[in-house]
Amino acid sequence: MSLTKRTFVKLAGATALAGLFAAPVAAFEPTKPVDFVIMAGAGGGADQIARFLQSVAEKKDLTSRPLVPNNKGGGSGAEALIALNTANDPDHTILVTLNSFFTTPLRQENLGVDIMTFTPVAMMGVDPFVLWVHKDSGITSFEQWVEEVKKGDYVMGGTGKGQEDSLVITFLEQNFDLDIQYIPYKGGGAVAKDLAGKQIMATVNNPSEAKGFYEAGDVVPLVAFSDERLAAFPDVPTIKELGKDFSYYNQRAVVGAPGMSDEAAAYYQQLFDTIYNTQEWQDYMVSESLSPLWMGPDEQKAYWQTQVERHKELLAAMGE
Repeated sequence: MSLTKRTFVKLAGATALAGLFAAPVAAFEPTKPVDFVIMAGAGGGADQIARFLQSVAEKKDLTSRPLVPNNKGGGSGAEALIALNTANDPDHTILVTLNSFFTTPLRQENLGVDIMTFTPVAMMGVDPFVLWVHKDSGITSFEQWVEEVKKGDYVMGGTGKGQEDSLVITFLEQNFDLDIQYIPYKGGGAVAKDLAGKQIMATVNNPSEAKGFYEAGDVVPLVAFSDERLAAFPDVPTIKELGKDFSYYNQRAVVGAPGMSDEAAAYYQQLFDTIYNTQEWQDYMVSESLSPLWMGPDEQKAYWQTQVERHKELLAAMGE
């Protein structure tokens, strides 16, 4: 099933890009540092985004107390979900999510996590996936890559198990008759680093995660799992161009803990609306190949429900 940017955009609200740069004003303001939980390890896309958002808030003096990034990547994001679900102070606890926000509760029902009880804050954009190999592999096309994988003993790495990266890799296995050994990591930063160090043979990292190694000439992009070719890689075809009607994007969103007060939710929603509309965030989306996508709270709730159903189908297809 195709999880396309067009589908996301149908759910997105209109965004006004002017006149929203004042500090948030609401009945609530944080009275202590805000626990800014990240569903992955250091160096990955979610980690980079959380720290960039924090830096914009600090630079523009948008918060009365700092946002403090807190990596909790264990258990394919289960550690982060539990931290939010059991937060002692929901008004001072927020989360940067991946698609494991949908898949991990489905795969680990014993967590007792119902994402529909979480508080919608902000959809900051969606992040495409790209297939990468090391330059020393000599592989320069997707067709060459398929031939190499079919020789056997091919090892790829990705963030977590039964979540974004492994879903994309399973799609490749099932649609191109491949057998790939998959190694799960806590975050995309470690995945990208191990590809650059030739500890694994390929990845499906998001562009932001592989950017430094790509710019250094260590890794080569072969195909994008996006609706259209990415501006940063105009010569890289999409998997749709190669005959497969599939695209897949990672959500980059901020979510509040269950039980957060309406006043606190309004504060964070306004805060991240303000950050979304800064030139800094708009430029960041361009430089990191994110697709812009703003949603209000009601739209986010509808989006969550849609993605839960779609990921049920994807997980079933991969035998999860």
